[in-house]
Amino acid sequence: MDRQRIDKWLWHARVVRTRSAASALVSSGHVRVNGERGTAPSRMVRPDDVVTVALDRQVRILKVAGFAERRGDAEAGRALYADLTPVPAPSDESPQAAVRIPGSGRPTKRDRRAIGRLLGEDE
Repeated sequence: MDRQRIDKWLWHARVVRTRSAASALVSSGHVRVNGERGTAPSRMVRPDDVVTVALDRQVRILKVAGFAERRGDAEAGRALYADLTPVPAPSDESPQAAVRIPGSGRPTKRDRRAIGRLLGEDE
């Protein structure tokens, strides 16, 4: 196999759960192949093509490494691509997560107020 339909490849690579969801994702314009937006699920991808997928408020950049005849497990799906998505830099704007002792139960009213102050929420 030297090429495969983009909707089939997305399904085999386990980017989406169903092939119809892959087809809808491509048809809606959320998938680019080598920088070109494609609206046809029948578009062919080849090895070394770069596929950009906008999915769940996240953009994934995948390089096609291979194809599969059948959809396999997660390990086989990860073997079909190389993930080129850059790691997001930690932003200074996000609040520091409050650390609670495991097993300490639900937060008290005092704890909830402290968490609210930490997150910058008005009381």
